[in-house]
Amino acid sequence: MARLNEETKTRNEAAIRAAMERILSGNLPPSGKADLKTLATLAGVTRTGFYPKTNRDGTTRPGAYQHLAEEFERRLRELRDAGEILDPRVAQIGRLKKENAELRKRISARDEQLAELTDFKNLAISRLVAQHDEIERLRKQAAVHHNVRPLPAPSSTAPFGSCS
Repeated sequence: MARLNEETKTRNEAAIRAAMERILSGNLPPSGKADLKTLATLAGVTRTGFYPKTNRDGTTRPGAYQHLAEEFERRLRELRDAGEILDPRVAQIGRLKKENAELRKRISARDEQLAELTDFKNLAISRLVAQHDEIERLRKQAAVHHNVRPLPAPSSTAPFGSCS
């Protein structure tokens, strides 16, 4: 792999810083997270520049953009410690969990109300059936005994229910 010249390295660092600001402000791409992989993708650089390298003699040297990766992780940790959520998926999961709990509570209340209304309906129907049976019984009794007399019609001059 060819070594980076200073102009390319400066251009890449500027792109990394712009991508870092975008991520830290919460503006993530749809499939991205607040991590180094997304940072590298947004900046258009490889992730290998964020990690230390091992020389042939076994010694390590810093990656070309390792200082930016450390700065990114430090700022990310500070924001998380301050309680700001950067990953919109985490916020969405929290919101959906809360919404799910509320919906379960509403369903439970509706089920309870539905059971009460079903009980009321059954009670009302059984009362109507009992009343109907009683009316039928009274009609049959009146027809068999012929002891029911019609009431006189109210006079047209006196209002209904008035006392004279």
